Amino acid sequence: MRRLFPVTDLTPEGPPPGGDRAWTLEELAHAYAYPAQAADRPWLRANMVSTLDGAAQHEGRSQTISSDGDMRIFGVLRALADVVVVGAETVRQVDYRPARAREAFAARRAASGQGPAPAIAVVSASLALDFSRPLFTAPRVPTLLLTGAAAPPERMREAEKAGVDVVVAGDGLGVDPVRAVDALAERGLTRLLTEGGPRLLGQFVASRLLDELCLTVSPLLTAGSAQRVAGGPEVAVPERFEPVSLLSEGGFLFCRYARAGAEWISGGKG
Repeated sequence: MRRLFPVTDLTPEGPPPGGDRAWTLEELAHAYAYPAQAADRPWLRANMVSTLDGAAQHEGRSQTISSDGDMRIFGVLRALADVVVVGAETVRQVDYRPARAREAFAARRAASGQGPAPAIAVVSASLALDFSRPLFTAPRVPTLLLTGAAAPPERMREAEKAGVDVVVAGDGLGVDPVRAVDALAERGLTRLLTEGGPRLLGQFVASRLLDELCLTVSPLLTAGSAQRVAGGPEVAVPERFEPVSLLSEGGFLFCRYARAGAEWISGGKG
């Protein structure tokens, strides 16, 4: 993996790796460290992949446009987060499992005051989920379920019976993105990572809650009518983001952008 240009140099001292050598987990953890202020207030980061022509999926799955390098960064971003926020449709479509504790990040997480693994927070209005799946029955950290006050009460009871922590973050059927982020921060979960899907990311974008986007650009063309990385209604005024860093491996670009004007203080150990 090669660094094409350091907009903000977050990498260890010394030359970047060249040739075919992939970056180590430690180097990636340093490069993708959350800013220091994320320890005190919510910092919402998204991680998505897109083809050259803007498709976030091919044949309904993002894995088909991904790569080993993309999945390595995927794992690092999870290992740095307090909580992974995901939409219910994504949970239903893939074999979504609890985040695992990784020995390589144990000391880093302990130094940052984090538990052994990030929690998973599922956003759902209907609560039409299979609570017998490992995501709900066997997580290292109890799974959270973000929903609205008007969610079906019988589904709420079923979720709680399965050991899920149900968090009401909206007055109606759906979830208010602002209240969802605030509710997670109240639980000490300030380093937030969302992996989509596109509809959920679109809600965060529309609410102007997104602080950072980690976007993998896949060197593929798919055409078709696949979703973009963010969906939903168009925002009235586009929000500008600035590049933080750009990495390359095997033709894939790993782009990191932060909201323009956002104060950035390097978090060091993340």
